[in-house]
Amino acid sequence: MGLHYTLFVGLRYSFSRKRNRFASVIAMVSMLGMVLGVASLITVLSIMNGFSAELRGRILALVPHGFVVATEGRIVDWPELAAGLQARPGVLAIAPYLSEKVIIAGHGTLRGASLTAIDPALQAGVSQVGGAMVSGSLEDLQHTPFSIVLGAGLARGLGATPGDTVEVTLPSLTVTPLGTFPRTKRLRVIGTFAINAQPDGYQAYVSLSTGQRLFGAGSTVDGLQLHTADLMSAPQRLAELAPALPAGLIVRDWSQTQGSLFRAVKMEKIMVGLLLLSVVAVAAFNIVSTLVMAVAEKRGDIAVLRTMGARAGGIMAIFLAHGLGLACTGIGVGALLGVLLAGNIATITAHLEQWLGVKLFDPTVYFISELPARLFWQDVVAVIVASLLLSLLASIYPAWRAARIAPAEVLRYE
Repeated sequence: MGLHYTLFVGLRYSFSRKRNRFASVIAMVSMLGMVLGVASLITVLSIMNGFSAELRGRILALVPHGFVVATEGRIVDWPELAAGLQARPGVLAIAPYLSEKVIIAGHGTLRGASLTAIDPALQAGVSQVGGAMVSGSLEDLQHTPFSIVLGAGLARGLGATPGDTVEVTLPSLTVTPLGTFPRTKRLRVIGTFAINAQPDGYQAYVSLSTGQRLFGAGSTVDGLQLHTADLMSAPQRLAELAPALPAGLIVRDWSQTQGSLFRAVKMEKIMVGLLLLSVVAVAAFNIVSTLVMAVAEKRGDIAVLRTMGARAGGIMAIFLAHGLGLACTGIGVGALLGVLLAGNIATITAHLEQWLGVKLFDPTVYFISELPARLFWQDVVAVIVASLLLSLLASIYPAWRAARIAPAEVLRYE
């Protein structure tokens, strides 16, 4: 019964039409601030989730789940090693590779690049680069000696198109009777690929046989690329392979080679979330002003309730219910608005672009054509809980002051 009357009186104070007009305006501003803060926080967190998923999907489409590499030098008997690893549970595909940093020249332009030598037939099992070809085919590398496939951004920077010739300079020296010169080789461009991510601007591929001749590797390789049954469990699965490897070989998974990028995205999400949570905190602490004014306005009511037997805790509960009633209304509307925005942000962006007559997200600049969003319900729950906690903290002090009002002093001159 006590809980019933505190909730009834508190919510009556929150939504009564007979309140002081200025107090009503302050309460409305507090609720609107809560709505905007919660809605923007849910929307932005969803967009950050979308960017992270987009980045992961595009980059990891090109990057294998893991690598087996030598701590020193190259791997000699790699076919035997690959056969042994292929028999391990959870390993679906294996492909050899050689990789080196090079300088590529074309049409008077120089670009730094990462040149990777692959077996096109085996590479299809560990990477989706074959499906990302814009022109040409990855399999043509095997049939055309000294040919190269360029990332779309790299090809654009060099001004190279399929059929052109580019000059590759390797970080090794060739000794001739005329002196020592960097090793260079002309390669024919037979295709380009695009995954719409950063590797488009620096990645290039040649066949394994061409790479072994360019790098002077003989029949050796730098390592083996591995593809497992599940991307997210790949680090644990690959760690189980390490004890069975010969001495001098180690395993690296995608979380080690690309983990810093995704950790940076996660950190950005946390920092943006904290910054937007400060908007919710400001809205929550606006409730302090609303409750302070309500306590001053309701001093007579408080005195009457105390003389009727209400305890100090009951008075405190009334004003806590008053503050949380305002907060819950703002949080509920904000959460609903945030979920709707997160689910329709791409459509809203498209209509905004059409209305303004501009392209907000140029795919040649941002690698995306629309604003991605992925709503996680755990984020929604976390935002609601954090907002409620902030609102509760903001309501405690005014409610405590209301409970300390002495009814005799208030009613002395009544």
